[in-house]
Amino acid sequence: MEIWTYLVGLFSGGMDWRLQVFVVVLVTLTVGIFVRKLILKLSGRSRLTDNVLDDAFFDSLVMPARGLVWVLGLSSAAQLVAAHSESIIFQSVGTIRNIAIVLMLTWFLQRFIRSYIALFIEAKTAKGEAVDTTLVYGLGKLLRGTVAITTSLIVLQNLGVNISGLLAFGGVGGIAIGLAAQDVCKNMFGGFTIYFDRPFSVGDWIRSPDREIEGKVEQIGWRVTAIRTFNKRLLYVPNSVFTTIALENPSRMSHRRIYEHIGVRYDDISVLPKILDDVKTYLKQHPDIDQSQTLMVNLNEFSDSSVNFFIYVLTRTTVWAEYHEVKERVMFEISEIIASNNAEIAFPTRTLHIKNEMAIKGLE
Repeated sequence: MEIWTYLVGLFSGGMDWRLQVFVVVLVTLTVGIFVRKLILKLSGRSRLTDNVLDDAFFDSLVMPARGLVWVLGLSSAAQLVAAHSESIIFQSVGTIRNIAIVLMLTWFLQRFIRSYIALFIEAKTAKGEAVDTTLVYGLGKLLRGTVAITTSLIVLQNLGVNISGLLAFGGVGGIAIGLAAQDVCKNMFGGFTIYFDRPFSVGDWIRSPDREIEGKVEQIGWRVTAIRTFNKRLLYVPNSVFTTIALENPSRMSHRRIYEHIGVRYDDISVLPKILDDVKTYLKQHPDIDQSQTLMVNLNEFSDSSVNFFIYVLTRTTVWAEYHEVKERVMFEISEIIASNNAEIAFPTRTLHIKNEMAIKGLE
């Protein structure tokens, strides 16, 4: 601040104070334009490197730096006016200047955190590297929240509020507030649990056997998680719910299972062993079936109108549409194997035995 005042005095000399104010504003405007061009030039050079840290730094610095120049310039002009004016408006110039500087710094830090996170994820994705976006966004929100709280305390201190007393009151009042806002606190702690335990991430398909919750995660907030259900409705679930329910994350499955029961007629039971061998041989040669996983083809039960066997295999793909295409081909091929063995797939039938009426009369 002293350097700024010295530069203003150097150029203004013995000028009238009104002319000095004009010079201060003119210098502020000129320095602001120069600072903006300088930072933009440095930002362009930083793009030539692979480091995203300097890119985020210069991208975030442009507006706050210009704002800081204007804060210093206008506060200097206000001090010149205050020296020749008795208005009480100009008595708080120093306090307003200090608060404005803190706000400019906070603005820069908030922009820097947001920009760095976006560039970091973009760079990792471009390289094909895996990145846990849920954790990254969670840490970003935590840092931005810390900056906001720290700024609030500094501003209050500049306004003359006793921070020590405020913190002491917060310790006692926090208990009362916590009791009155238990649900809010539970949801916030639930959000922390999601961010650090990472049971799911944005974009995951999740479902709960305990609740009617199923869909794709669109957003994870501090209080609620937004889930897009399969009927395209948006479901908002309080984060505290996820700390008390069992949750399934199908998006992280390694395989999909084909588990089907098929029945043939009792008339075809003699060729059933051959059918089972053919089906097992076919599945063992299928390129879309993972041979390192469990593969079973066995007789299962004698039901009312059919002899049933089951197939149990795991596909390599986990994509829903591709899985059903594989399953369709497998089922059609099994039906052809059954037909090639002169057998038929059973359907519900009933055999009716009628006694000979003449024989019954003869017995009488």
